Amino acid sequence: MVNFPDRDCTLCPRLKAFRDEKRRTLPGHFNAPVPSFGDIKSRLLIVGLAPGLNGANKTGRPFTGDYAGDLLYATLLKFDFAEGRYAADPGDGLALIDCRIANAVRCVPPQNKPTGPEATACRPFLVDEIDAMGNLHTILALGGLAHGAVLSTLKVRKSLHPFGHNAVHHPVPGLRLVDSYHCSRYNTNTGRLTTAMFEDVFSTIRAELANA
Repeated sequence: MVNFPDRDCTLCPRLKAFRDEKRRTLPGHFNAPVPSFGDIKSRLLIVGLAPGLNGANKTGRPFTGDYAGDLLYATLLKFDFAEGRYAADPGDGLALIDCRIANAVRCVPPQNKPTGPEATACRPFLVDEIDAMGNLHTILALGGLAHGAVLSTLKVRKSLHPFGHNAVHHPVPGLRLVDSYHCSRYNTNTGRLTTAMFEDVFSTIRAELANA
């Protein structure tokens, strides 16, 4: 059983206040800590930073309902980490295969930017999740901040493993950490991340898993 924050979690006062405000102004949104998606027995864990206001915070499923999810789930389907049809709705029937998705910070932050203390407060949930994934082989960090959060969770010095797109790190024995620029609309619109670049990351992951 994976430990998970209560729906009315009070660990981060700023996030609680923001969540309470959105429950008033956006009552149709999920507006709670967003649970992970995928089988705990999976070998791949994808870690984002935090839910988006009109993505996961609206739908209650990681990366569901915003542009980042459009690219992420299309790529997961292409590389056989998912099956079914992605329709930006948690009821779309999409299922993950050998893959789980979580966020380092479980509640939506203002301006999509959690603070360092908020990431620290939420870290025990990611620690517990990683510990519970007995078959875990590879972690994909989406963006530099998620990369740093994973290394902090693993209690590994960040200076030993600098972030780099499609870089592969070996932070602890038996575990791979693969980096990607975040699949956000901003990164794709500016050309920082292309679909081909993102797919290259999943080709790397498939190769790492094949050599497990």
